[in-house]
Amino acid sequence: QVQLVESGGGLVQAGGSLRLSCAVSGSSRSIITMGWYRQAPGKQRDLVAIISSGGSTNYADSVKGRFTISRDNAKNTVSLQMSSLKPEDTAVYYCYARIVITSYWGQGTQVTVSS
Repeated sequence: QVQLVESGGGLVQAGGSLRLSCAVSGSSRSIITMGWYRQAPGKQRDLVAIISSGGSTNYADSVKGRFTISRDNAKNTVSLQMSSLKPEDTAVYYCYARIVITSYWGQGTQVTVSS
């Protein structure tokens, strides 16, 4: 059974930094895409950043230049380094992985940025 376990959320002041990590277990197949989405209260879940197995990345415009996604294919982990955080970054952040044609999600980790 595939599991995604996130860590690293929390409370931080505006302008601060946080690092989110996610470990994927339970699959022997290649993880094609890994990434992060977020959902603020009352809003839809939106893409933050994704990274392919080859290292190609895509970021939401709102986080470009502030967030950096990386992955370790050998360990099946993906991380999101978040800097210059803003109150509008406050949301539940979900780890995402696509294995073959199936999408998997983590349970979510809360990130709160105070002004």
